[in-house]
Amino acid sequence: MATVKMTTADFKKKIFDYDTEQDWKYLGELPAIIDFYADWCGPCKMVAPALEELSEEYKDKIVIYKVDTDAEPELSAVFGIRSIPTFLFIGADGEPMMQPGAFPKHVFKKVIEEKMLVAEKPAD
Repeated sequence: MATVKMTTADFKKKIFDYDTEQDWKYLGELPAIIDFYADWCGPCKMVAPALEELSEEYKDKIVIYKVDTDAEPELSAVFGIRSIPTFLFIGADGEPMMQPGAFPKHVFKKVIEEKMLVAEKPAD
């Protein structure tokens, strides 16, 4: 499964409908990474191949969405996107974590393995 382009309407259906909900409530079933990018952004282009590879490596475990900040200014404004790329990581627990910057693939893998795919550990 390749990365998936996402519109504001898609976001409200699949991730979180900020028009109807006050408090964050993740609507998805799998952990997700949302890449806020633009076609003219050099660092965004550098990260894109790693995200495509990760979407294949972790298919059926996570979903990677891409939001074009030029095409979706409302969504960018809602999340206060000031620099791109910026990533919204949503882990297995549904909690969001924003992180600006272009990262190498091994950093994404570390976040996926250590933060996103980890559910609450049962108490012994």
